[in-house]
Order: sequence, then C-alpha cells, then structure tokens
Amino acid sequence: MATFSTTSDEVQVPDPSVHPTISVELAGRLMGVGRSSAYIAASRGEIPIVRIGRLLRVPTARFLTDILGFERPTAQSEDVGR
Repeated sequence: MATFSTTSDEVQVPDPSVHPTISVELAGRLMGVGRSSAYIAASRGEIPIVRIGRLLRVPTARFLTDILGFERPTAQSEDVGR
C-alpha cells in the first residue's frame, strides 16, 4: 500500500481487492481536497460514485486508475515458472 502525506495527516491508498469501495471523504483526502469539495466533485460526476440508497461510495479501482493515474495491476498466473 502506498502512503500519501498531506499537511494534516498521512492517508494510505486502499487496496481495491480488500476495499472495493471507499467513502467520498477518503477519495477527497487522497485528492488533497476537503469533504465538501469532494461531495461537490462527486455530484458533478468528477469522482465516480455508486449510489446505494442515500449512501455514496467510490469504486476504488476505477478511482485509483482514472482519477489518480495509478496503473492497473496486471493479472499474474500462479503457474508461472512451472
């Protein structure tokens, strides 16, 4: 897991295989913006969201690749080297 340092605290980048979605607030912290700005960006479609009733969640893998520019992990076969 990578760690980002912001002026107020460190934020760990979540692993999409462990945390398939993250909160809008955490997505904002990873982008370096506040909670309100993150929700505004989500309402504008600038942050991808999944709506579950009133709950807004951000798909982790899509957020990391499309918004933060992380590379998608490549699938590795367990049979490599056999």
